[in-house]
Amino acid sequence: MPLSRSALKRALEHLQARDWQAAHPIVQRDEGSPLACWAHGIVHIMEGDLPNARYWYGQAKRAFPAKPDATSETRALRRALDQKR
Repeated sequence: MPLSRSALKRALEHLQARDWQAAHPIVQRDEGSPLACWAHGIVHIMEGDLPNARYWYGQAKRAFPAKPDATSETRALRRALDQKR
């Protein structure tokens, strides 16, 4: 089931605070929507599990960054979420 907008925003707030452990159980509830999968990929970038991050970027249909940077990815996710109003 897709995450609600408020749940995705809550996960994003955790990512912005660099608390991937708190974001992970939220985003893993939605394995189908692109924004949740992207957030899940960012979780794994922060965790340092790049193979798993690549998998989730693939599920989100996003190119995996050549130099993965959780901060810039989190900012981009924020912009994407703001555009989806």
